[in-house]
Amino acid sequence: MEMTAAIEALTKLNQGCKINFYTDSQYLRQGITEWVQGWKRRGWKTKDKKPVRNEDLWRALDAAAKEHSVTWHWVKGHSGNTYNERCDVLAVYEIQKVKKHFSREQLKAALTEFRSTQEANNTPRQSSSTKAAELF
Repeated sequence: MEMTAAIEALTKLNQGCKINFYTDSQYLRQGITEWVQGWKRRGWKTKDKKPVRNEDLWRALDAAAKEHSVTWHWVKGHSGNTYNERCDVLAVYEIQKVKKHFSREQLKAALTEFRSTQEANNTPRQSSSTKAAELF
């Protein structure tokens, strides 16, 4: 989810900008600042020659970030950072809205359909889908 949020945020900007991007995800920050260059050199393979998980998202994030001058910052989650706490409140609110409008069975069916589509397209499952499954 963090990757999708970053992609969406960066692609919404109409022109190149200088950005300080804050995240509580080390995976996101390290991936875009350290790991992505190596993955690209190795044809989107890890050092162990395995396919990079979430390759489609990493490619999209890399392309979106190239349009801007981005400095990536990490903040510890739930540590009192005003903006991080606000993002958490907004995320919880949105989850509550979804749960209010859809039954548990509808949400499970949607997740099952999503997973089937991912498997049919031979797309590696995003780690976030595991977190999403815990909500249902």
